[in-house]
Amino acid sequence: MAVPFRRTSKTRKNKRRTHFKLEVPGMVECSDCGEMKRSHRVCKNCGSYKGQNVINK
Repeated sequence: MAVPFRRTSKTRKNKRRTHFKLEVPGMVECSDCGEMKRSHRVCKNCGSYKGQNVINK
């Protein structure tokens, strides 16, 4: 089997893993209640989407 000739350094290993991280979802403010919500989704607080009441609470 092939074995690496030299050990992979910490810097080289970390450069390879630069895209290996968590992402924060895109948050926007609800136009009705002002609560922070994920974009293109119904507001969990007031149940509105694009200014229209979708879910009755």
